[in-house]
Amino acid sequence: MDILKLREKDEYITLGQLLKAAGCVENGVEAKEEILSGHASVNGEVDTRRGRKLYDGDVVKYRKWEIRVVR
Repeated sequence: MDILKLREKDEYITLGQLLKAAGCVENGVEAKEEILSGHASVNGEVDTRRGRKLYDGDVVKYRKWEIRVVR
């Protein structure tokens, strides 16, 4: 499992931003398409909102990646 640490000033990161920051997708357009296609899940449930806010402890699964958000 990979870890994505939030910046100190940030309370959350969006699902689309996380996929880009983790290097899972090349850009925002690709993130949007992948999320809308149902390829990402948050805490075990498919979520099709690229603006979904992710907080400390949330786990995102996307294709072969599993990423935990930490503060």
